Amino acid sequence: MKNKVITIDNAAEHFRDGMTVMVGGFMGVGTPPRLIEALLASGVKNLTIIANDTAFVDTGLGPLIGNRRVKKVIASHIGTNPETGRQMIDGELEVELVPQGTLIEQIRCGGAGLGGVLTATGVGTVVEEGKQKIVLEGKTWLLERPLRADIALIRAHQADTSGNLTYQLSARNFNPLIALAADITFAEPDELLPVGDIAPDNVITPAAVIDFIVNPQE
Repeated sequence: MKNKVITIDNAAEHFRDGMTVMVGGFMGVGTPPRLIEALLASGVKNLTIIANDTAFVDTGLGPLIGNRRVKKVIASHIGTNPETGRQMIDGELEVELVPQGTLIEQIRCGGAGLGGVLTATGVGTVVEEGKQKIVLEGKTWLLERPLRADIALIRAHQADTSGNLTYQLSARNFNPLIALAADITFAEPDELLPVGDIAPDNVITPAAVIDFIVNPQE
């Protein structure tokens, strides 16, 4: 099986201005810190970030926001990062707020190759503006379209060299679905193991959807 292990510098070679980047995690937990640092150090800008939130000023995605590398955020909330709110109010950053359940369903659809998801969440509110409404058996639904990205940056607990992954506790939030919804997926594990050391029943994300693994020991 292919060895997908790379250095953090190898990962940075794939970063480009204007990319759409999906990032796992919830308020920084489950967000891959070294990949975020590499994205920041690469100097790329005008990024569109798809994530649950923008964490805090100095953690998770916060440094990317603070250094003005992001032009648009698609997230379920931004309240824990006042810098995101300030840039939004000042017109420096576009923010698209999406109900959390809807957001993860849009990502799931993107990874599964589906055309969208029907949800009643947001019907009759500002959320429905500009969206197609479908009436089924007398009930109105919003059609939410799939979300995909150029690259996905995910945090894993264990990885083998072919890319099979496990997750630990709440880091298993957005990461497994985000891994499926990008053209190129990078995994940053806490521990790297030989192929065969992760029992098949324990694999959460299969190697087939992982393109690169950042070596945690470099």
